[in-house]
Amino acid sequence: MLAVAHEVVLAWGWRRRAYAFLAGAIGALALAPFDLFPLMIVPMTVSVWMIDGCVGRAATDRRVAGWIRGLLEAGEAGWWLGFGYFVAGLWWLGAAFLVEADQFAWALPLGVLGLPAILAFFPAVGFAIARMVWSNGPWRIFALATGLGLSEWLRGNLLTGFPWNVFGMALGSNAVLGQAASGIGLYGLTILAIAIFAAPATITDGDPNGETTRLRFRPLLLACAALAALAAVGAYRLSRPDAGVVGGVRLRIMQPNLQQDEKFRADNKDRVLQHYLTLSDRATSPTTSGIADVTHLFWPESAFPFILSRDPDATRRLAARLSSGAILVTGAARAETVRGGPPQYFNSLQVLTKDGLAEQGYDKVHLVPFGEYLPLGWLLEKLKLRQFVHIPGGFTAGSGPRQIMIPGLPAGLPLICYEAIFPDEAAATGARPKYLLNVTNDGWFGLTTGPYQHFSQARLRSIEQGLPMIRVANTGISAIIDPYGRVVSSLRLGVEGVLDGQLPQPIEPTLFSRVPNGAPIVVWLLAAILGCLGKVLGSRRR
Repeated sequence: MLAVAHEVVLAWGWRRRAYAFLAGAIGALALAPFDLFPLMIVPMTVSVWMIDGCVGRAATDRRVAGWIRGLLEAGEAGWWLGFGYFVAGLWWLGAAFLVEADQFAWALPLGVLGLPAILAFFPAVGFAIARMVWSNGPWRIFALATGLGLSEWLRGNLLTGFPWNVFGMALGSNAVLGQAASGIGLYGLTILAIAIFAAPATITDGDPNGETTRLRFRPLLLACAALAALAAVGAYRLSRPDAGVVGGVRLRIMQPNLQQDEKFRADNKDRVLQHYLTLSDRATSPTTSGIADVTHLFWPESAFPFILSRDPDATRRLAARLSSGAILVTGAARAETVRGGPPQYFNSLQVLTKDGLAEQGYDKVHLVPFGEYLPLGWLLEKLKLRQFVHIPGGFTAGSGPRQIMIPGLPAGLPLICYEAIFPDEAAATGARPKYLLNVTNDGWFGLTTGPYQHFSQARLRSIEQGLPMIRVANTGISAIIDPYGRVVSSLRLGVEGVLDGQLPQPIEPTLFSRVPNGAPIVVWLLAAILGCLGKVLGSRRR
């Protein structure tokens, strides 16, 4: 391992970039669906050695220019590592460009390589911040956790934010290790993950003939102890009994497995609607023969290739099938005209009863750039560009309220599509909801790793909040999840079917749900203090 460390530390030019890129790409295997979390050791350990190399070269130049050059070198290493991580973790975005290949295939490199290239600037900033407080001893692990932890939070919050595959998901994807998110959330988990998986880099520290050699295994042992503690806490939480179920509620989730192709067009609306109704009424057991035997039926995001609220024939057909008293909750595009102006379109969650469309509903607040609207649309539309969804002018963001009251169910918090990857989106303002409802359409991405990653991140919201989740996906993965993140029942990716079940009860509010920003900040401050302490101690030794 010492030879590998020396090779990485001393590498320069294309070799240095290649090592960083490859290490980042290997780190993506720690995420769903592979969940090989120990492989996050590779990018985090290489990160330490990369910054070590920058410090060593800068040490020969005491001028300000040398210090700045050291920051730029660290930032470059972070960019290449991030680029490899995001290319390997987000390659599935290319599938969306091939749904309408005649219009979007030309832009496929922008999605597969362009977006990762932009996102890679965040770990570049993280490396530069870590370099500022870098030291020669084991404390530098906390400098890395400080820099990368902050840059990951920035990635999830700046502009529209994109916290997909945050480094902490290496732990968060694991049902046991991810339980710590109930206390410190995704970003607190991220700081722990960086510090734990970077610890093996210290094995190569010290003079092989010196006294310090005896101490170099201590950080690794502490990291193993921290990992064991996370596992113990997780095992304890998962051993606790179920919180029970909401009485009188019988759920049915319909997963139609319709692809985003020519079949999902307005002229096929009758076939699509009939497919939904036939599938929803399928018998699943001797005691559950169809819609008449459930209280609530759930359909996925953007379920219809038409505007449901403007199609009275479709709403009458649906109401007729709900004559038993079942409630339909479905994703649907909604149109609204204000003061005679052009119509505004919303990506919505709508509720139907036997009497037709109900007043309850929710309009998606956090829209997907380029998918649901065009940033700088006034400019890009002049270049004949448009978003993936065929909506004139794109969708309009909703304004709330966030909670939804569905007849026969307690208050719930809806999350449409990728709203479920944002920890803050699932944090209630006001009265605490009793469950999370995530409707999504991952059909854009086919049978790739993307839907698995989406599901893993949505499940972590249940752990963070201590709330059960009803997840309804077009092509999968649909599931009922309990407040500990345990999957009660699910439908696999790429299958057509229905899922029957009951709504689990929530548990007591978690620490993270009470102070969603406080706990991660405390963890980050602790890492920053330890990193700065190492800098001070190192300066005194010199």
